[in-house]
Amino acid sequence: MNIDFSLRKQIALALNESFGADITPDSLSLQPTRKEFTGTYTFVTFPFLKISKMKPEETGEIIGKYLKTDLEIVKDYNVVKGFLNLQVSDRAWIEAFSSIIHNENHGFRPSNGRRIMVEYSSPNTNKPLHLGHLRNNFLGFTVSTIYEALGYDVVKAQIINDRGIHICKSMVAWIKYGYGETPESTGVKGDKLVGKYYVAFEKQFREEVSALVNSGLTMEEAEKKAPIMLEAIEMLRKWEAREAETYALWETMNKWVYRGFEITYDHMGVTFDKLYYESDTYLSGKKIVQAGLDKGVFFKKEDGSVWIDLSADGLDEKLLLRSDGTAVYMTQDIGTAIERFMEFPDLEKLVYTVGNEQDYHFNVLFLILKKLGYSWADGCHHLSYGMVDLPSGKMKSREGTVVDADDLMDEMEQTAKQHTQDLGKIEGFNEAQAAKLYRMVGLGALKYFLLKVDPRKRMLFNPEESIQFQGNTGPFIQYTYARISALLRRAKETGIGLIMNEEASPGELHAHEREVIYLLTQFEDRINEAAGEYSPAVITQYIYDLAKEYNKFYQEVSIFGEQDEAKKQFRVSFSYAVARTIKSGMEFLGIEVPERM
Repeated sequence: MNIDFSLRKQIALALNESFGADITPDSLSLQPTRKEFTGTYTFVTFPFLKISKMKPEETGEIIGKYLKTDLEIVKDYNVVKGFLNLQVSDRAWIEAFSSIIHNENHGFRPSNGRRIMVEYSSPNTNKPLHLGHLRNNFLGFTVSTIYEALGYDVVKAQIINDRGIHICKSMVAWIKYGYGETPESTGVKGDKLVGKYYVAFEKQFREEVSALVNSGLTMEEAEKKAPIMLEAIEMLRKWEAREAETYALWETMNKWVYRGFEITYDHMGVTFDKLYYESDTYLSGKKIVQAGLDKGVFFKKEDGSVWIDLSADGLDEKLLLRSDGTAVYMTQDIGTAIERFMEFPDLEKLVYTVGNEQDYHFNVLFLILKKLGYSWADGCHHLSYGMVDLPSGKMKSREGTVVDADDLMDEMEQTAKQHTQDLGKIEGFNEAQAAKLYRMVGLGALKYFLLKVDPRKRMLFNPEESIQFQGNTGPFIQYTYARISALLRRAKETGIGLIMNEEASPGELHAHEREVIYLLTQFEDRINEAAGEYSPAVITQYIYDLAKEYNKFYQEVSIFGEQDEAKKQFRVSFSYAVARTIKSGMEFLGIEVPERM
């Protein structure tokens, strides 16, 4: 039973029959009743006063009387300044709950035959993944699972930035300072070893620039003439020319990085369906640029570089090919987008999970694709997210600014271990079970905290706050699930089934039971909202509200002490429905929940 839709349907009938309107249920909306008023759903009458030709209060009274008379689900109503507050009957709540508990796929939709692609991670192969990559991966993966719940075929993709000047920097430094060392010879994870040489390059580059500035050059001149930078530029030219020795070194160092990334992704718990490599796609981008030149979409300057003029669109001129013919990021992004839609011609959306410092880049990319005549460009979306900051001194950092993803995940597990031991939540666990719980709680805390903030906002990640077992945290949700799981085990031991009979009725409901059932009925709506806003924060808030309200019920309402068997059975089923929904919601976020804690 869909209470929301039933109410909107009857309100539409009330408007049509009482005022001669032509209103459909889908054009109406309800909102939660404010806590200071009695009711569950509120209908705002103000937009319909032109139809009723009455005062807001009078319009509300007419609709309210109609609903109470003709609709059994409305127990009572009240009108406050044009806001019609509707109180739902217990019978309706119980019917709604019955439909939920008997639907194992509550909140999920069958396949709709529609396909989208979500790109996330997209690292450079010159350094290990860091804290920013964690937010990126968790956002992209969660948006993917949310769309899958709505019936979409989701292609989880990443573009690996495996070419360009930044990659050549690590290669030059390894040749100069590496003395042949490898991940095997050093015992260092491949991505971290390559990252070490990227740092070495930047250090030498800064020293050379400083010396050139001291000799009288400007900063801009010095950065262009620094010897080590000239070596990197020359290496990029050799790579694009497929010079054998340069290309072999590139392949070797990238393989080191890929093996390192695989370990990190496995630890994160994220996966991909499709991998794209810039070393492949930039070539197709260059072909598209030539085609754009032929069509007059792009233009060539005297030095041979290729540009597009977007000043008429409120932007500026954008470089597409350098004067030496080498590609820029925009070139390869154009080529990659076109390749994706050629490979998956039925793609409805292409979602790029990339930080907000690239907002301008994607505005330009989507506009260029439109100017090239690709109608699917309207289906491209930039899931823009803010940076993640840390309280100073809270975490170790390789250079004082970048926090290594592996180190952070390990440290979160150690923090979880300390907290769970201090709180005595591992009693009866063997060593392997305890280690699994520490990992579950540590990663759960990290993922939940990074996802509970609206993606568009810059955020402060506080590791100590994230691991608490109270408040809006992953461990609080996990503990609530474990608490319910213990209750359900006890129910099974005493012969109480988890799913009540469809005909059974517990009679009058407790206020907390009504509130929790209302939240359960909102699950699919929240999934829809999260998908529409590309915001896992909608799901985290929903799960927290559900867990918080259930805990109020748990503290105030007896379950096994209840003498009425129908009520006892209902409350066990009620608890099972909450646990099932919490588990589903946390799975969207890539977070495991423990059966005991």
